[in-house]
Amino acid sequence: MVVGRVTPTTVTRVRHGDGSTTTEQVDDVLVVEEPLSIQLDGRLVATTMRTPGHDFELAAGFCFTDGLLAGAPVTGVRYVAGPDRSVHVDNAVTVDTDGRAPEPRPRLGNVSSSCGWCGSDQIDDLCLRLGPLDPSPSIGLDVLATVPAAVRARQELFDVTGAVHAAAVFDREGRIIVVREDVGRHNAVDKVIGSMLLDGRLPLRDRGLYVSGRASIEMVQKAWSAGLATLLAESAPTALAVESARRADMTLVGFLRADGFNVYSS
Repeated sequence: MVVGRVTPTTVTRVRHGDGSTTTEQVDDVLVVEEPLSIQLDGRLVATTMRTPGHDFELAAGFCFTDGLLAGAPVTGVRYVAGPDRSVHVDNAVTVDTDGRAPEPRPRLGNVSSSCGWCGSDQIDDLCLRLGPLDPSPSIGLDVLATVPAAVRARQELFDVTGAVHAAAVFDREGRIIVVREDVGRHNAVDKVIGSMLLDGRLPLRDRGLYVSGRASIEMVQKAWSAGLATLLAESAPTALAVESARRADMTLVGFLRADGFNVYSS
């Protein structure tokens, strides 16, 4: 499952104990991180550093959660040669809508954790574009507490490298529907939502989204775009994430552990 997403290396392992220090050379593996150029109908929209794998899902999910599709159906996803022909063909993907999506404006630079967000004006824009989430039955608090362990059991790449984030969609009984891993939190979420998009399973009503890191404004945006009314994060949310979750009528949970968590919006 992890072939092509890790690379071998040798490390010096240092151990302390009983008043002495020992060193030894051991084999290890590192997670691969490579750029992916994302195009929409052949036009560059973004470049992100990602872990290779599920690239079509990542590209489709990014275009969807960023609002670039504007309701246009995805008619195909494929690898293309990048503008620099020396770049490996597997590092550029185009999402095709047969020209039905609006002409995109490319982001300048790589996709990052901030991505241009600066305050409530952007939340107002999200409200206009997405609207409040449809009412749905809440997921039991006891169910939410089981999700981290269920996801962790399926983090194969983390088991090998310890260097990736995870995102997952789960149902009201806590059953895991899909898990994706990536060096980037945003990429992992886009892969999950892209998987659901390409399977024709959006919007994801009565489902929840789990992320292994913090809950930023973009995590809320991506969940909101997919119709997910519950967002769980192992770490803390940001103030802007909490504000946007409340505007969306989304349940937002942080510091998620098996023995408890904080509910910031419900």
